[in-house]
Amino acid sequence: MMSDTSGFPLSEFLDMAVVDEGGGRATARLDAGPVHHNPHGFVHGAVLFAMADTSMGAAVMGVLGPGQRCSTIELQLRFLRPAVTGLLTAETAVVKPGRKVIHLESRIADDEGRLIATATSSFAVVDEPPESIDAAAR
Repeated sequence: MMSDTSGFPLSEFLDMAVVDEGGGRATARLDAGPVHHNPHGFVHGAVLFAMADTSMGAAVMGVLGPGQRCSTIELQLRFLRPAVTGLLTAETAVVKPGRKVIHLESRIADDEGRLIATATSSFAVVDEPPESIDAAAR
């Protein structure tokens, strides 16, 4: 089941489209430009981190059960080459969907298919969110 998960503030701020492709797979796409650059003219590492983390969250949501939520435990990002402009795509897949921890991999490439960064991550499965989270969401 494919669903668009782009409608949250960070993805809107970055102009990033995130699609849950179902089955523990998701994609994030972003047309990189000057608004995404660091002071050296390259896409800022935090933008690539956001692409990986957000697509990973979408992939996890595709394998969660009813009433479950997720939260990033850790994420390791390896920068392989700089990106400047053009379409960047993060393709993410669940590697192991555990009951309490879900492990993922992501690959970020440019519009010519060159690998820009790779990431691995672990997400916690949260069955019932703490009261403070529910209260803050209201």
